[in-house]
Amino acid sequence: MLTYLQNNWVEVVGSILSLIYLYLSVKQRSSLWIFGFLCSVFYVVIFFDSKFYADMTLQIYYVIVSVYGWIVWKWGKDKSGKNIPISNVPKRTIPYLIIIAAAIFFLYAFVLSNYTDSPLPKADSFTTALSIVATWMLARKYIEYWLVFIVVDAVSAGLYFYKELYPTAILFVFYTIMAIVGYLQWKKTIEKQIS
Repeated sequence: MLTYLQNNWVEVVGSILSLIYLYLSVKQRSSLWIFGFLCSVFYVVIFFDSKFYADMTLQIYYVIVSVYGWIVWKWGKDKSGKNIPISNVPKRTIPYLIIIAAAIFFLYAFVLSNYTDSPLPKADSFTTALSIVATWMLARKYIEYWLVFIVVDAVSAGLYFYKELYPTAILFVFYTIMAIVGYLQWKKTIEKQIS
């Protein structure tokens, strides 16, 4: 066990930081973005070593969006001057998100299939495209973020088991469960805001 931890300490630390990030997401704490930044730095290394290149670039995106999310959650205000509340994605925004996710998917799938040694280019591209869109949704506090991540996390868990990234695979099984919990928690918050 000690040898495993020594050989895989980057993945173990990244997984622990990710769990903290997830907990803070469910609890709607702006400090989630600090842990999101840190775990993403670790996962850039992990995914590069595992040849999950789309996931690696996704982690670079997470580093950047963590700064954006921190600013929006900490200092962003709605029209009434209050902190941005949890809300639903505006209906007019949904087609744009679908188009953006599809474009990202096709771009990544093309690059990974033709220019890398990625073992699962389409699956890697699928989870990456949805994750990019969903993380932007989290930064805007749209509750549907959780629904997208239920799908992403479940698919990702299977991919990581396949690549023998066991701590990360277990983390993503847990993420799938917690995405359901997060959605229910945020839904309660929306109901309280309305009443």
